[in-house]
Amino acid sequence: MKIVVIQGPNLNMLGKREQHIYGPMTLEQIHEQMRGFAEQNNVEIEFFQSNLEGEIVDRIQECMGDAQGIIINPAAYSHTSIAIRDAIAAAQLPVIEVHLTNIHAREEFRRHSMTAEVSAGVIAGVGAFGYHLAMVGMVQIMSEVAAAAQQQAQAEA
Repeated sequence: MKIVVIQGPNLNMLGKREQHIYGPMTLEQIHEQMRGFAEQNNVEIEFFQSNLEGEIVDRIQECMGDAQGIIINPAAYSHTSIAIRDAIAAAQLPVIEVHLTNIHAREEFRRHSMTAEVSAGVIAGVGAFGYHLAMVGMVQIMSEVAAAAQQQAQAEA
């Protein structure tokens, strides 16, 4: 099983920018924790970060046929990107959206996520721990999908 973690704009600045909002952990520290969980659960994991909308769309599309799930923090693009929303919908993979902050308690323009509408779940407001919760959720979703596929194959045999 493979999970691709896609990080949106400015997340490469974690640990440096607005620590009172986003916390002190760097993106690499978050990824290292996720890598450890993946190893413990026999899951392949790959990380991608871009500040460019088109590159994020391309990476989502590349997941088709290559991964069984996506964990994404589209960051500011959550609120503005129809292109990323459409790429998630087209990929037909389970997606869990993560936000470090509680976007519903922030500025009005951050309270609606276009990408959440096509995601299996959204985790927001628990800081870097949200990525761990997303890993747990994605492993469960992928296990359920694999079990359903196995049952279907047995029924057809």
